[in-house]
Amino acid sequence: MNIMANHYHLDDQTIAEIQTSNDIVDIVGDYVQLKKQGRNYFGLCPFHSENTPSFSVNQEKQIFNCFGCGKGGNVFTFLMEVEGFTFPQSVHHLAEKSGHQLDLPQHLSEMEDRPKSEDQTILEAYQWLAKLYHHLLYHTKDGKKGLEYLHQRGFSDETIEKFQIGYSPPSKDFIVKFLEKKGYHRQLMVKAGFLTTNDQTNYYDRFRGRIIFPIRNAIGKTVGFGGRSMDGQEPKYLNSPESDLFQKSKLLYNFDNARSEIRRKSEVILLEGYADVLALHQAGAANVVASLGTSFTDSHASILRRYVDTVIICFDGDTAGQNATYKTLKLLKKAGCYVKVAMLPNGYDPDQYIQEFGAEAFHQSILDTPASEMTFLISHLKKDYNLNSEGDRLQYVENIISEIALLESSIQRDHYLRELSEQFSISYEALQQDLAVKLQNSKKNDDNRKNFGNTNEGIRNNYQNKQKVLPAYQNAERRLIAFMLQNAQIAERVQESLGSKFNMEQHQIIVTYLYGFYEAGNQPNPSHFLTFIEDEPIQKLVVELSMLDCNWEISDRELEDYIQTILAEQDDHSKIKQLEREQKAMEKNDPVKAAQIAMEIIKIRQQSKRGSRS
Repeated sequence: MNIMANHYHLDDQTIAEIQTSNDIVDIVGDYVQLKKQGRNYFGLCPFHSENTPSFSVNQEKQIFNCFGCGKGGNVFTFLMEVEGFTFPQSVHHLAEKSGHQLDLPQHLSEMEDRPKSEDQTILEAYQWLAKLYHHLLYHTKDGKKGLEYLHQRGFSDETIEKFQIGYSPPSKDFIVKFLEKKGYHRQLMVKAGFLTTNDQTNYYDRFRGRIIFPIRNAIGKTVGFGGRSMDGQEPKYLNSPESDLFQKSKLLYNFDNARSEIRRKSEVILLEGYADVLALHQAGAANVVASLGTSFTDSHASILRRYVDTVIICFDGDTAGQNATYKTLKLLKKAGCYVKVAMLPNGYDPDQYIQEFGAEAFHQSILDTPASEMTFLISHLKKDYNLNSEGDRLQYVENIISEIALLESSIQRDHYLRELSEQFSISYEALQQDLAVKLQNSKKNDDNRKNFGNTNEGIRNNYQNKQKVLPAYQNAERRLIAFMLQNAQIAERVQESLGSKFNMEQHQIIVTYLYGFYEAGNQPNPSHFLTFIEDEPIQKLVVELSMLDCNWEISDRELEDYIQTILAEQDDHSKIKQLEREQKAMEKNDPVKAAQIAMEIIKIRQQSKRGSRS
């Protein structure tokens, strides 16, 4: 019986069909840039911060596993981890994605705990308001002002529709009344950020009189709003307040729309504002995102790195925009991204440039000819120095050499070193010596990091070698279960010989579930088997064992050896228990005999670890 499905009163066959219809590589690929290596796909783990891939997806077995943080599972558990879904929510999401009709039981919402239920209510209200704001933009007198403003900014109806741009009327209580009619409690709507209150009796629309930009999460659900004033009202931009659903440091505007194009191009264009995103999208650049009116963060960099290698930064051309470019570039480099900079003239943002010079000019002069990170840094860092001063000039050169030392390509390092030599009339050899010292220091730091096992290869090797340092009987049980997960006939033979008499308690639980899984008529399928297990540590162990590199065929001799090793451990355990009783009895009357028994116990334990017996 499928425990997860039964627990939520979901049909087992439907669960299996939905699971089969959603390839885990495709689903995970919506969140992680995957590259095939051998039988598995690897990428940067979405559950912990890393610069080298330790996250693995096996398409044949339809499971994922991270060698770094240990998370693993099937397509359902992946969504439960990455989106915070419950099991039925993950099923429902995948059903919609694959075109399955699925009516979840009415009582499921009652089974959610209070915070989940509250978030779900707020999420539902967001969807209603997004539709309402968009409707008001086109179908009310006040909304027409907002529409005229957008048209004057050069945005077409097609673009406005695509991004579901809306308008919140200037009335203080229009939205309050709308939400009340929908049955939403005022205090909860204040918590959600739709309303504000000054004395707990008067409530107002937070975004009144503003153009509304719906902000969606990675799966396209509206989780926040950005409101833009049209009449000089301050602040110019107003976002939803921080909440469990709306975390600015983890959201990127337009990411849901841009994700497929980002994956296709393996490149993303990073902008500063909503209007810039609309302008570039309308100009034919679909792989564009922006942070939400806040500073770019490590979290944003990690999100982008999971999807792409290359990020093109296109911020405003003024001093503030270039300072932000510098800080963002450093964060992206730290995350492991290759960075380019599309540099705008001073005083222009992307939207303004397109309005004045047109989309074609923007592509030709700005977007299609981005500067390398080093070219940008050489230009940007000059503003901090008076290059007419000898001291400043030397400090600037030192700073640039430090940046050159961070480049991975020796050809690039040589190129920029020669540029520096020519520009400042410093001998190339002297610059080379300085660079060599910085590279040597950098190498020492890299070696120190490697000693901590920071590479994905080291993590994977540690994972694969784990079984080698375990006692022989544990290795035998682990490999035997790995074969049983792939072959029902092997599971049947093991059931006849061992039943559930494995030495490790977790292994006993797994094989008990597995016997029931096969007896129910299921075919070998580790991913589907996981839906029959509710205990998370057991699920993780099943994933770990499923990922063991076992040959597809096992000889009768090898199978029998595993079984005998497991049985021998049980015999050894019984012998040790008996000898320990004898040793205790001899401790007072015959210490020499007690010592001999102790040596015999040690010998049996050593033989058990090695798997060798006389």
